[in-house]
Amino acid sequence: MSIKAYDDILQGSFADFFDLSNQIGDDVATQAQFVEQAFEAQYKFLEKAATSSAPSNADLQELLKPTSDRIAVIQEFRERSRTSKFFNHLSAISESIPALGWVCVAPAPGPYVKEMNDAGQFYTNRVLKDWKEKNATHVEWARKWIQTLTELQAYIKQYHTTGLVWGGKNKPAVGGGAVPPPPPPGGMPPPPPMMPLGDVTAAGGAGDERSALFAQINQGADITKGLKKVTADMQTHKNPGLRSGPAPYKAPAGVSNGTKSVAPPAAAVAKPPTFTRDGKKWLIEYQKNNHGLVVDQAEMNNVVYMFRCEGSTLTINGKINSVVMDSCKKCSLVFDSLVASAEFVNCQSVQMQAIGKVPTISIDKTDGCQMYLSEGSLDVEIVSSKSSEMNVMIPKGNGDYAEQPIPEQFKTVIKGASLNTTCVESLG
Repeated sequence: MSIKAYDDILQGSFADFFDLSNQIGDDVATQAQFVEQAFEAQYKFLEKAATSSAPSNADLQELLKPTSDRIAVIQEFRERSRTSKFFNHLSAISESIPALGWVCVAPAPGPYVKEMNDAGQFYTNRVLKDWKEKNATHVEWARKWIQTLTELQAYIKQYHTTGLVWGGKNKPAVGGGAVPPPPPPGGMPPPPPMMPLGDVTAAGGAGDERSALFAQINQGADITKGLKKVTADMQTHKNPGLRSGPAPYKAPAGVSNGTKSVAPPAAAVAKPPTFTRDGKKWLIEYQKNNHGLVVDQAEMNNVVYMFRCEGSTLTINGKINSVVMDSCKKCSLVFDSLVASAEFVNCQSVQMQAIGKVPTISIDKTDGCQMYLSEGSLDVEIVSSKSSEMNVMIPKGNGDYAEQPIPEQFKTVIKGASLNTTCVESLG
């Protein structure tokens, strides 16, 4: 029944999503092929789980490898296609496709799928916004993908509520299982002869020791007469010198709970800094404490991508299409004007200053973002998701700025059959 229900998702909402992807074509159709392969790999995995017993961790990783490999391909394709005109489509899938990892989640795999669905909603909302007035196919495409993951969550709630259910008993999912060793030639050896009861008391005086033990127990209250009295010089609270003893046991590094050896986390490998131009794309990666990064002679259709930089400042001269700051920490960005947008993803403590015009600023999974606007950027649209400590600096005209925080806290009330959400101002 569970396999049939999963197949209904593939033949229903997912099939509609796949058809719409092919109608859109280009990178969206290419990525949809990878997504289809990922769902097919999970379908085969669930078929095996329905008729097998739970495997070891090593065997489980082997069974999940086809699915995890497809997820990696989907995410790598998105990273290679940052200049694609369908980048929001690719990102919506890339951010939410880890939902297929629900098979490793317990005891709440259903909410995990919803969390992944919400992670991609930042980009599906952008698809809806950008294409609502242009092409209804893209709007339906986004809705079908959200519906697919919603149905997957409902499927898990019905058939795998607290974790993946393995349907077989004593039937390994990988290989043939352990084979018992063959019996020795000539049949099983005979059992050893039983020791006579009389030998129990005679062997090594064990019977005498046992009799003495029971005799002591049978003394009753008189058993305490043989105990020694603890004098004042033997009491540790009066003699601190008696407290010294062996050092307490310390578990060696890499041991957790005394049951499983866990290797200490490996130090991150430092990669060399890069500053290159690949056609229309400027790639700035792994720069550290470099405040002299300058993009000069850029064209209007160029894109700047800044990745894993720390303590650095990037200045962009001239008007370009867009700039993306990904996984950067304590970095600053200064630019003249942008045609499309400035994006901050997975960043910490970053700053941005617009000298000219910027139509859109996108902030996703970022903690700490200071945005200094110019007089020509006051009509900017700021889209934020899962971010905190965001402040907009609005020019006053006298060279000073007025700081305005972007709300992070919201209040939602139910009105009839709908929800009403409002910002909650901080009173602290």
